[in-house]
Amino acid sequence: DYVDEFREAVVDRFGEQYAAGRTPNPCIECNRRVRFRALLDRTAELGCDVLVTGHHARITRDDAGWHLRTATDPDKDQSYVLHMLDQSALARVRLPVGEMTKSVVRDHARRLGLRTADKPDSQDLCFVGHGDYRGFLREHFPDVADPGDIVDTDGNIVGSHRGTVDFTIGQRKGLGVTAPEPRYVVDIRPASSTVVIGHKEDLLAPGCQVEEVSWIAGTPPADPDVEVKLRYRSPTVPAAIEGSNGQWEARFVTPQAGVTPGQAAVFYRDDEVLGGGTIAGRL
Repeated sequence: DYVDEFREAVVDRFGEQYAAGRTPNPCIECNRRVRFRALLDRTAELGCDVLVTGHHARITRDDAGWHLRTATDPDKDQSYVLHMLDQSALARVRLPVGEMTKSVVRDHARRLGLRTADKPDSQDLCFVGHGDYRGFLREHFPDVADPGDIVDTDGNIVGSHRGTVDFTIGQRKGLGVTAPEPRYVVDIRPASSTVVIGHKEDLLAPGCQVEEVSWIAGTPPADPDVEVKLRYRSPTVPAAIEGSNGQWEARFVTPQAGVTPGQAAVFYRDDEVLGGGTIAGRL
């Protein structure tokens, strides 16, 4: 029973991150802090050799060690949320569906008579269920629901809001502000419950700070030129990385608008995941 550990490491952190003006990915936090450690421990207790999961990603091995790679089906690739796995974990994990497209997986399930063959893909957070995660946060972490001002980049008050929980960096819809051209959330200041909006170009950042960085090989790549993914469904973009001891910076070849504190920055080279961490801020 990992209820208490899950609550502390995932649910409480989810609320704390929103209260800090970030937009966390609780599935990544669960993988990093609870799920794989717990399941691998249980695998060993049962005397089993490997843990098999249904993640859409691939694991390979060569003389250099174990490698995490993107899925055969790019539309279902989940390598982004597995970037924290290390050599020890990859040696004991198998991802068979990562070699198949989702349609092939469903065909296999139908042939086996599994009731999940046509089950829709889940988009809900497991600890929220079918409810709205904003409602969950308002109920359990009321600080995120403090009302405040919406200001422009010059500091002029242009509106008000019912809580920073309703906003994320880059958001355009549902701002409650009328303007002659689109406006976007460019900053969230939880201490004053202030939301800052601006033009699309105000979102552009030359790079990002990344914390809690881990490397699948155990050490960072010798070549600093990588590709980085800033959100689960976003494409990778070229960048150069530098840093040490879990604190890194990624400098993009072209300024990017998707830098959202709390999300993961995951580093790739071709189809291989090198490692990743949590976006702490813009450069």
